Amino acid sequence: MATTTSYSLPSSDARPGSGSSSSSNSNSARHINARDGHIAPGEIAIGVVIGRASEYFDFFVYAMASVLVFPAVFFPFADALQGTLYSFVIFAFAFIARPFGTIAFMAIQKNFSRELKLMLALLLLGVSTAGIAFLPTYEHLGMASIVLLSLLRIGQGVALGGSWDGLPSLLALSAPQHRRGWYAMLGQLGAPVGFIVAGSLFSYLLYALSAEDFLAWGWRYPFYVAFAINVVALFARLRLVSTAEYSRLLDERELEPTNVVEMTRSQGRNLLIGALAALASYALFHLVTVFPLSWISLYSLRSVSEFLVVQIIGAALAAVGVVVSGLVADRFGRRTTLGTLACLIAVFSGFVPMLMNGGETGQNIFLILGFILLGLSYGQAAGAVTANFPAKYRYTGAALTSDLAWLAGAGFAPLVALGLSAHFGLAYVSIYLLSGAACSLAALSLNRALEIRD
Repeated sequence: MATTTSYSLPSSDARPGSGSSSSSNSNSARHINARDGHIAPGEIAIGVVIGRASEYFDFFVYAMASVLVFPAVFFPFADALQGTLYSFVIFAFAFIARPFGTIAFMAIQKNFSRELKLMLALLLLGVSTAGIAFLPTYEHLGMASIVLLSLLRIGQGVALGGSWDGLPSLLALSAPQHRRGWYAMLGQLGAPVGFIVAGSLFSYLLYALSAEDFLAWGWRYPFYVAFAINVVALFARLRLVSTAEYSRLLDERELEPTNVVEMTRSQGRNLLIGALAALASYALFHLVTVFPLSWISLYSLRSVSEFLVVQIIGAALAAVGVVVSGLVADRFGRRTTLGTLACLIAVFSGFVPMLMNGGETGQNIFLILGFILLGLSYGQAAGAVTANFPAKYRYTGAALTSDLAWLAGAGFAPLVALGLSAHFGLAYVSIYLLSGAACSLAALSLNRALEIRD
C-alpha cells in the first residue's frame, strides 16, 4: 500500500516554459480558495482510486443496461439480437465522443482553471447519467427516446474525456523508480471495483424483482446510485485538486494542457504506439464483461442473475491480478509484463469457442481465466508507453492515449464480437481477440526498437 509519509517540493515562481497571460490566469484561478498543505503519495493514490472507481461504476451500469434493459425498452420493434446490436451501437458513441471531450475540457482548463473543468465535466456526467434514469422509453416517446438516449450517451463520453485530472500521471511521476509498476496499477483497480458494485446491484435487482418490474422501473435505480456516487467522488477529488500543493506538484512536472495540434504533430508516434500497446487488454476487457452477458442473455437458459455472480467472482480475482501486476511489473518491467500477457491472451483466444460452447462449466472457466488475464494485463495497461512523452506533453498525451486505446480496443468490441459470433460463429471472436494481441505485440516491439534507435 502507498506510504503515508508527507513530502513537498520547493515551490517555483513560474512554471517552466510559461509566460503567457492565460497560464498566469490559470495559475491564479487554481489557488482561489485552495487550502495549503503537503500531499502524501497515499492521498494521490486514494484520489486516483476514488475517481476511477466512480467512473467505472458509471461505465458498467450503462454497459449492463445495454444488454439487459435497452434492447427491450428502447428497441422493442426489433428482435432480441438486433435490438442488442442497436444498443451496442449507442454504447460505442461514448468512446467516439471521449477524445473530443478531452480536447474541449483541456481548453477550459487552460483558459480558466482545473477545478472548473473538473466540476463541469462531472456535472455533465451526472446530468447525463441521471437523464438516462428518468428517460421515457420507446413506448412513450417513440424514436425520440432513442435520439435522447444517444445524446445522453454522447454526453457521458464527453464528460469522461473532460474528467481527466492528471492524478494518474502525477502518481506515476511521484512514485519511486523501483515501484512505478505498483503505483501504476492503483488507478486500474477502479475497473474491477466498479464492476463488482454494478454487477452486484443488477444481480440483486434481477433476483428480487419480476422481469416486468425490472424492465418497468427497477433498472433505473443503478443510474440513481451512479449519480449519487458521482457527487461523492466530485467532492473527494476536488478536495485534492483544489490544494495549492497539488498545483505546485503539477507545475514542477509541467503537467499542463498543451495544444493538441502541436502535440499530435510532435508526438503522433507516441500517441499511436500508446493506443495500440495495450490493445489486447482493452479488447479482452469487453470480451469477459459485456459480450458474455449478451451471449448468455440471447442464447442460454442460464439465470442472468447467477451468471452475474460468477462474473463478480471473476472481477474479484481480476482485482487480485491488478495488484499482482504491480509486483510483477516492478520486477520484470512494465513493457515486458504487457508483452507476456499479450502472448497469454493470444493463447487464451484460441479456447473461446470451446469454452463458451462448453456449457456452464466451460463458460465459468472462460470467465475466471479471462478475468485473471484481464487483471494482470489491465493493471499495467496505463503508463507503460505514455512515459515516452516529454514532460511538456504528458498531461494531454496520457489523456488522449487512453481515449484512443478505449476507442480502438474496447469501444466497438461488444458490437463486433456479438455480430461476428451470431452470424459466423464464436471462432471469429477468437480471431478478433487474437488480432488485438498481435497489435499489442507489434506496438511494444516497435516502441522498443524506436527507443534503442533514438
